[in-house]
Amino acid sequence: MKKIGILTSGGDAPGMNAAIRAVVRKAIYHNVEIFGIKNGFQGLIDDHIEKMDIGSVGDIIQRGGTILHSARSEDFKRDEGQQKGVEQLKKHGIEGLIVIGGDGSFRGAQKLTEKGYPCIGIPGTIDNDIAGTDFTIGFDTALNTVIEAIDKIRDTASSHERTFIIEVMGRHAGDLALWAGLADGAESILIPEKKDELQEIVDRLKRGQQRGKKHSIIILAEGVGNAFDYAERIKENSNLETRVTVLGHIQRGGSPTAADRVLASRLGAQAVDLLLSGEAGKMTGIQNNKLMTHDIAGVLEEKHTIDFSMYQLSKELSI
Repeated sequence: MKKIGILTSGGDAPGMNAAIRAVVRKAIYHNVEIFGIKNGFQGLIDDHIEKMDIGSVGDIIQRGGTILHSARSEDFKRDEGQQKGVEQLKKHGIEGLIVIGGDGSFRGAQKLTEKGYPCIGIPGTIDNDIAGTDFTIGFDTALNTVIEAIDKIRDTASSHERTFIIEVMGRHAGDLALWAGLADGAESILIPEKKDELQEIVDRLKRGQQRGKKHSIIILAEGVGNAFDYAERIKENSNLETRVTVLGHIQRGGSPTAADRVLASRLGAQAVDLLLSGEAGKMTGIQNNKLMTHDIAGVLEEKHTIDFSMYQLSKELSI
């Protein structure tokens, strides 16, 4: 294999640039030409493809986002779009592709592999919702962003003696909410995988009041429901002044942490090794701090699960 391509797809995540850097430099180290595809699978269809060199990835390891940009593509979900992507790969002589993103991106990689173009997936999403890996690129940075925000909100909650509901990202996975809630001592953590009853939350808040607690923090993953609705219901049932903060896209930005930079570098380099060794339809991942490889098809079929022991611990510590 003498020419490979790389693209980022779906939502951006801090550390994607570090992964791009690793892929480009690892490929060049092995005397393989590397082509960057801008704007994800849509960019592949539209032929936004450029050759990259060592200088292309200079001074990007510390930058958030993705220099290749990202876009969702409805066209690529259809066979005609996928076939157009194949034609563009053939036009440039690209023999293999590395895709950085989440499950939607991996589905695109799987389709191309089925059409004869070997693809390797690198998990990059702040939600940490990909099976087969303990951590995805961007999760640690987003987690630290959330924790910093909660720390600041807690100061206001304490000053005004109020309950705050903080909504974080996570439509289908509660990892960000769970880890942030445990790290910041939240009184309640609401996640899609394990929904608390409203009365349980209210009872916990009232127990805190009875021992003199003046403020509380509740972390809610967006997939659970509307934070403002929860705030209203809590106020009705407890008579506690409740405020809401929705962190939104601030969670996706920022310079990646050391953990994300190292993870991205390791996974990016492994992805190149897999392509050059003839692998296809695989995902790189990390489990127990060891690099692992899984079939993308199996990863897409398997449901990501949270560590329920952490969830139980959060309840035990928030009595």
